[in-house]
Amino acid sequence: MATEIVSKPAILDSRAMRLARDYWARGADVRERTGEMCLGAVVHAAEAIAGSLQNGGKLLVCGNGGSAADSQHIAGEFVAVLDRTFVRPPLAAIALTTDSSIITAIANDFGYASIFERQVEALGRRGDVLLAISTSGESECVVRAVEFARRRNILTIGLTGATGGKLGELADIVIRVASESVQHIQEMHLTIEHLLTSLVEHHLFGERSISGD
Repeated sequence: MATEIVSKPAILDSRAMRLARDYWARGADVRERTGEMCLGAVVHAAEAIAGSLQNGGKLLVCGNGGSAADSQHIAGEFVAVLDRTFVRPPLAAIALTTDSSIITAIANDFGYASIFERQVEALGRRGDVLLAISTSGESECVVRAVEFARRRNILTIGLTGATGGKLGELADIVIRVASESVQHIQEMHLTIEHLLTSLVEHHLFGERSISGD
């Protein structure tokens, strides 16, 4: 006979609750300060991406680690759809983080720092946009991709943290999250990526709610 499991009321760890509230409050503060600081840059970036797409261009996206996941996420929103209540044509976007054969071949033959630069060389054309994501702004492979894109007259957007790093100095449009904490920067990057997608849709397909309501 199976032993019955009797559920007991959870006893909240007061220290854990304090840590949770502190973390939540810091995240809310970062969101507020980032909105005050960089919404203009987000709108500018969305206009640039929409203009590229209207003229037959495409969005290239790159980043490492969590920023690689973000690259794939935003490319997925463009090619698939952000909100299934608003179905529109697919938008041309490529995450440069997804093909393990290409990435490992470039890393093996030319060094890891070349993994995005060489893909931009192969796929990027004048009139495209490169969205480069780096919480520190110092990732060498991301910086080199931006440097090459600028030489090719590909507009560059840097999505980074408060300091900006080399990426903040190089990118044509810089969106800085008002934090130096990696996790809070990454949390805001996802929000900004969703907002960018919504604003691009607005430019291309007209007025619509971006709240999801």
